[in-house]
Amino acid sequence: MNRENKRKQYEKGYYKKHPCKEIFTCKVCGRQVIPEGAGSTHRNHCPNCLTSIHVDKEPGDRAADCGGHMEPVAVWVKKNGEWAIIHRCRRCGKISANRIAADDNPMKLMSLAMKPLAEPPFPIERIQEMTKMMSGDGEFR
Repeated sequence: MNRENKRKQYEKGYYKKHPCKEIFTCKVCGRQVIPEGAGSTHRNHCPNCLTSIHVDKEPGDRAADCGGHMEPVAVWVKKNGEWAIIHRCRRCGKISANRIAADDNPMKLMSLAMKPLAEPPFPIERIQEMTKMMSGDGEFR
């Protein structure tokens, strides 16, 4: 069922109050996504590649006309310890956060979490230089 048919079938905000039980095929990795494994009734991204599609302006409203791929760019740990994926739309740049699901790829989640450490925004040699400036010996141990 395409997005236009969904809009005709359900009233505005339908998914805010109702579970999303539709099986879909990920447009990025091609995996068939079944909502039952999510541990939630609101599956909104592929558990394999963590990509989503930009269909909402507000969660569950299906009001966005963009339709771009929402790529996972980071993870965020909420105050209660729950993780969320930060998605950015490749088409329009909108940023949103989505709760992780029970069947999400743990290696992909850890890769997103480690990305700032693996790719710092400064040359790694600067750490040694800054350590020396703070009266340390500047050596990595």
